[in-house]
Amino acid sequence: MTHTDKETDALARIAAALERLAPAPRPAPDWNGTNAFVWSPSEGRLEAIGEIARVPLVLLKGIDRQRDILLENTRRFAKGLPANNALLWGARGMGKSALVKAVHATAQSEAATPLKLVEIHREDVGTLGPLLKLMANAPVQVILFCDDLSFDAQDAAYRPLKTVLEGGIAGRPRNVLFYATSNRRHLMPREMVENERSTAIHPDEAIEEKVSLSDRFGLWLGFHPCSQADYLAIVQAYAKHFALKIAAADLQRRALEWAMTRGSRSGRVAWQFIEDLSGELGQRLAFA
Repeated sequence: MTHTDKETDALARIAAALERLAPAPRPAPDWNGTNAFVWSPSEGRLEAIGEIARVPLVLLKGIDRQRDILLENTRRFAKGLPANNALLWGARGMGKSALVKAVHATAQSEAATPLKLVEIHREDVGTLGPLLKLMANAPVQVILFCDDLSFDAQDAAYRPLKTVLEGGIAGRPRNVLFYATSNRRHLMPREMVENERSTAIHPDEAIEEKVSLSDRFGLWLGFHPCSQADYLAIVQAYAKHFALKIAAADLQRRALEWAMTRGSRSGRVAWQFIEDLSGELGQRLAFA
């Protein structure tokens, strides 16, 4: 064997070894198999969800304006029209994540093109790059959803999210829309903003990068604490939907007592009351 032949043979063996060491290509999701997925960054794939835990849109009370805006935005996206990324922020237990899932169900049932829901956990936001590559050429429209999104001091995971929302050369794939929920309007705690303002040489510049993340959401939908009237409307809607056998006056009295023991009124508190009441009455809860 000549010197050149030996070099060629060595290169071939190296190439074969590198090919064996290379990770297997990520399998494409079965987009036709289900309507929802959860991103698993450790395995580099989307895990199919058989049934989404959600409440019908008609049962979400006290958030009519937010419902109408998000539903219209989602319908446009499902048709391939321009639509905005949305940040749903505000009071706990007021139906932010429930609204995202209910709106997806309604828009998906109306859409001519498949509309899928993909959830990414807050701690996995730093892996958005591979996820977007997986979805970019999908033959479907995708709502990418992150529940309870927020960032703390020294947290750099917001940087890839900024690129997804607006910046970067490639930007966000046209078939992907990002919806997030948060208790914070600016996705960072107030004390963190005040601390950076007080210690920075240029206070405004110090927090601009993190605060500008919220600005990149085209829709800001605020959710505010529940009034007593809205709380009772939510309870009554659930009771009617599940045909709970209880007098209206007793339902209202017990619902208010339940809220007093919890020290708050919200859609979540209303649902917890209905679960307790239905168990006491011996009636099962099942969404039609």
